[in-house]
Amino acid sequence: MTYEMIIVIIALLLMLVGLFFEVARPDLLVFSTLFLFIMLDFIDTDEALVGFSNQGMLTVALLFIVAGVFERSGLVERLISSFLARASSHKGALSRLIVPVSGFSAFLNNTPIVVTLTPIMRKWASENDVAPSKYLLPLSYASILGGTITLMGTSTNLVIHGLMLDFGMNGFLFFQLAVVGIPITIIGLLYLIFVGPKVLPNHRSLMDKVGESTKDYLSEMVVTADFPFLNKSVGEAGLRNLKGLYLIEIIRSSGKISPVTRKTKVELGDRLIFTGMISTIADLQKRKGLQLDTGTDLSLDDLKNGSNKLQEIVVSHQSSLLGRTIKQSRFRKKYDAAVMAVHRNDERVEGKIGDIVPKAGDLMLVVTGEEFEEKSQEEKDFYLISPVEHQKFYENESKGWFALILLVSMIALVTFQFISIFKAMVITAGIMLLTRMITPKQAKQSVQFQVLLLIASALGIGNVIIQSGTAKWLATQLVNGLEPLGVITILIVIYCLTNMFTEFITNNAAAVIMFPIAYEVAIDSGIDPMGIAILVAIAASASFLSPIGYQTNLIVYGPGGYRFKDYIKVGLPLTLLVMVTTVAIIYYQFV
Repeated sequence: MTYEMIIVIIALLLMLVGLFFEVARPDLLVFSTLFLFIMLDFIDTDEALVGFSNQGMLTVALLFIVAGVFERSGLVERLISSFLARASSHKGALSRLIVPVSGFSAFLNNTPIVVTLTPIMRKWASENDVAPSKYLLPLSYASILGGTITLMGTSTNLVIHGLMLDFGMNGFLFFQLAVVGIPITIIGLLYLIFVGPKVLPNHRSLMDKVGESTKDYLSEMVVTADFPFLNKSVGEAGLRNLKGLYLIEIIRSSGKISPVTRKTKVELGDRLIFTGMISTIADLQKRKGLQLDTGTDLSLDDLKNGSNKLQEIVVSHQSSLLGRTIKQSRFRKKYDAAVMAVHRNDERVEGKIGDIVPKAGDLMLVVTGEEFEEKSQEEKDFYLISPVEHQKFYENESKGWFALILLVSMIALVTFQFISIFKAMVITAGIMLLTRMITPKQAKQSVQFQVLLLIASALGIGNVIIQSGTAKWLATQLVNGLEPLGVITILIVIYCLTNMFTEFITNNAAAVIMFPIAYEVAIDSGIDPMGIAILVAIAASASFLSPIGYQTNLIVYGPGGYRFKDYIKVGLPLTLLVMVTTVAIIYYQFV
């Protein structure tokens, strides 16, 4: 073992720890680790940056554009909603949700599917007096399972496909993963439909919790004639930067003002609505001209009018809000919205709203202004998951059907090996842009550049693991230690290691780190490298034990009111079922 290997292993362990404790955004942590290896001259620049031209990574970028067309067409939402409308029981609704979702996820990016269906599912659950937590986790799990069926089902499959090409292998055929993907999807769906309802929690939504205890979240003060700053701005009146309190709205006879800016004028009779540390509201009573309305019957509906809305959002993995306080990120100005409450692990984050540092998966209740939707669409800082009040699909669903026909045609060409998956996505995205099914601006907004940076950087780190000899050394130790126990033990250990990395970091990073090691293990132990590639792809995608490893798990984390233990309780049996099925099929098919 050389000093280079020791440094590589230490750097990787530090990166894993940083990812687990969310020291910084995942893409920045992985890129920083790659940058360190370049500075230490463990790899030349060309090899380090080869991931930025990797076919798998570029295919993922194109898939984001294709998925953006379906997301805007409303086609998936319409089909799922029509299925749910005919449901007459809990199991019936669950099966009508997760079976088609797993089918869609085999051919589309599952993140936008889960994002768009979460509010629809919550609305349906509310109308049928059922906790959304009974449906949202199965929604995420079904999308993950469906993504294992085809080459384009998840970015992980495409990343490993690109690595296989780099290793001189043929890469995956379009339906090659289905040999494992279809059996585990069927077994997983049966588990979710028949066992899931018994083990899934019965949690209320954040909106329900706040609505039931409004006075714990909101306080109202009335501006009287004695107020010395009448017709002065909020900033001049000293109503910003208050101790533990946040002025989110002003209600007056002429209408409601939200979000409140520093320049907003304070008028006689204004009702000032505060949120944050309500226990400190007494400090404001000492100010002349501000009277606490102790008999207020304020409700969440009072915060809404024609332009203002109450919205629930989930902070994303790639959010620019991470690592900065809400005040430092200038949330109110940037999004035309005021934060009313922040929940983490189904518990309220105490303290002054402006001083809270958001984390990925945090659920926020915000009061939004007229420009919120437009401004929020320009960023990928959070997912909007509020239930839709009036079901409305995009008017031009014909685009969705045309896109579906185009995609099916391209899939057929890939399946019969007329063209590669990369060329198929280039043609599909090109036709969509040329026919104005999606504009260049919309295409740019659809691409998650932080995800691409993570994949490209991880691919560079994969090259470091190979060239430094670390992959070969680790593989040799693994094979020598486990060979007496048999090949099936080696397969189980590789699966468990990959799956563990996925739960602690991200699926793509886990796949890139483990694939070079698994490939060397396959060569040393006589396992077909194709089988080991399928094993790593499935293990890297099968994230059921935490909200961290997979984006769809994170999206439903807050809206479902889940805790970490809920993922363990529901996900552990599913993880074991998928692992046993995968290892058995790989053993009998490829060993």
